[in-house]
Amino acid sequence: NRLAEHRMLDKVTLNPVRHGDHVRLGCFSVEFIRTNHSMADSAALAINTPIGSVIFTSDFKIDINPVVGEMTDLTRFGEYGNNGVLLLMQDSTNVERPGFSLGERKVGESFEKIIENCDKRIIIAMFASNVHRIQQVIDIATRYGRKVAVSGRSLETNIAVAKRLGYLDIAEDALVELSMIKKLPPEKTVIIATGSQGEPLSALYRMAFSSHKQVDVKKGDLVVIMASPIPGNENSVNRMINELFRRGAEVIYDKLAEIHASGHACQEELKMILALTKPKYFMPMHGEYRHLQAHSRLAQVMGVPEENVFIGENGKVLEISKRSAKWGGTVPAGKILVDGLSVGDIGSVVLRDRKHLASDGIIAVVVTLDIDARAVAAGPEIITRGFIYVRESEDLMEEMRAAAAKTVEKCMHENAHDINAMKAAIKHDVSAVVYQKTKRSPMILPIITEV
Repeated sequence: NRLAEHRMLDKVTLNPVRHGDHVRLGCFSVEFIRTNHSMADSAALAINTPIGSVIFTSDFKIDINPVVGEMTDLTRFGEYGNNGVLLLMQDSTNVERPGFSLGERKVGESFEKIIENCDKRIIIAMFASNVHRIQQVIDIATRYGRKVAVSGRSLETNIAVAKRLGYLDIAEDALVELSMIKKLPPEKTVIIATGSQGEPLSALYRMAFSSHKQVDVKKGDLVVIMASPIPGNENSVNRMINELFRRGAEVIYDKLAEIHASGHACQEELKMILALTKPKYFMPMHGEYRHLQAHSRLAQVMGVPEENVFIGENGKVLEISKRSAKWGGTVPAGKILVDGLSVGDIGSVVLRDRKHLASDGIIAVVVTLDIDARAVAAGPEIITRGFIYVRESEDLMEEMRAAAAKTVEKCMHENAHDINAMKAAIKHDVSAVVYQKTKRSPMILPIITEV
């Protein structure tokens, strides 16, 4: 769907694969090993090279009793371990959590306990990609006589695709249009929405802050957030939860009930894969640096020598030969800024100036000089954008104008031909006045013309 949206379907070839399939890439052969995750059909990669096998787990967990399909193929990991694994690259997201991750079926059981005695309208926020959780929610809601509506473009798209491909089995009358929700009793409705990470444009966020066109969260609603904040999203999630409570809704989130099962392995699951594969070298990946560091210690506990553990950074190259492994330089990696027709050539100075303008605004000081007469022909004129509302700040505007005029006069008497020195002096003196009065530091841009 995403490829079609960007008109790229005719530019690529899609090659479907199944668990256990092999793909040949030059001298490499890649096998897809079945794993569990919060997305359907997840797979680890076993990359067979001339000097040994590299296993890349991708995001994974070990779900003993998954909602759909089979559990992670531990047998295949063990077979690779018996044959010798050169390098294991393993998901580090939940390395700080002891024990095993919660099974997805447990989320359904927790939700059923919530809904069975509830007479409120229920709004659920979750990841749009978790079709197994969507299936459980719709099944349970239907069992308790509730209609389900969906809000959020990614949810609507994923449900349509999952139904078409057979991943979702939904009765024809289970889903209703969001516009129909107001016509149904609250105790007969469930709304599934995007916004579990507090994204400002997501459905739940807009419901909480009254910018959603069809639904407002109100007193008496029950909001269930079936996700935990991704590191870095904590502030936006907390802000949204606070607003939901402020509106009188009851909110249940991961700290209050088992309504979210992470898609990432905890310590015992990570140990299990390490024990099965017995890798010669180990590289933790997919996590913040503290996660990678903790994961390296876990690998050492499981028998990987410290000198064989490599903590990488994006773009850093690990070179492995028959005899050794070592860092071998870097390649370009990370975000590339696209700005109009330019790609990747916006410098740090430009970005710094844009951030400055966005946070503090700009003040332009425009002066016209008659150099021969050593006199000011016009100005100084003060122009501001994104700094203050001029009509309500006439006194400050006059003080800035006076400071600029005094500085220009002083510079004209000392060295009228040094325009750069004059600009620097204007910038310094006007900035001092502005900071003294407002404790802000907008960008000061002196513009001097000569006649």
